[in-house]
Amino acid sequence: MTENENQTEEIKEEVANEEVNEKKDDIIKENEEKSELQKKQIELDELDDRYKRVFAEFENYKKRTQKEREGLYNSVLGDIIVNMLPILDNLQMAVNAECKDEGYKTGVELVEKQFKEFLDKNQVEEIKTIGEQFDPSVHEAISSVQDDSKASQEIVQEFRKGYRIGTKVLRHAMVVVNQ
Repeated sequence: MTENENQTEEIKEEVANEEVNEKKDDIIKENEEKSELQKKQIELDELDDRYKRVFAEFENYKKRTQKEREGLYNSVLGDIIVNMLPILDNLQMAVNAECKDEGYKTGVELVEKQFKEFLDKNQVEEIKTIGEQFDPSVHEAISSVQDDSKASQEIVQEFRKGYRIGTKVLRHAMVVVNQ
């Protein structure tokens, strides 16, 4: 081989080595970029997960505070209404009492009607009694009778009306139960 051919061969080898080195550098660079991209993706996934958790916690907080607010409102309203129920009882006794003055009786009936409308407006409802099955969670048995024409544990008489707001009992109904 001649010297020129040797030099040409060396140059070709050097060029080939440079190309290989460049390709290696490109591959290393590409791998580093992929590795960096994977790290960023993991970081993004972690942040996204944290965001979703914080958002879900906030939504649960809003629901919980709304429920607490409603419960507190119903509790305060229930306490006020419980103290007003004896007034309604007295109005109902006044309506049922005999009276010669029809104007007076009509006035008492209107006040009773207005009071019941106030209760309805605030979602206070009467607890059903006569003909219903006795339920100790809403009824208070003050007496019992034996009547074969009625079912066992059926309420046959009401002494005092009971009231509730939603599922909260404000006052148990006082009833007579069949044995």
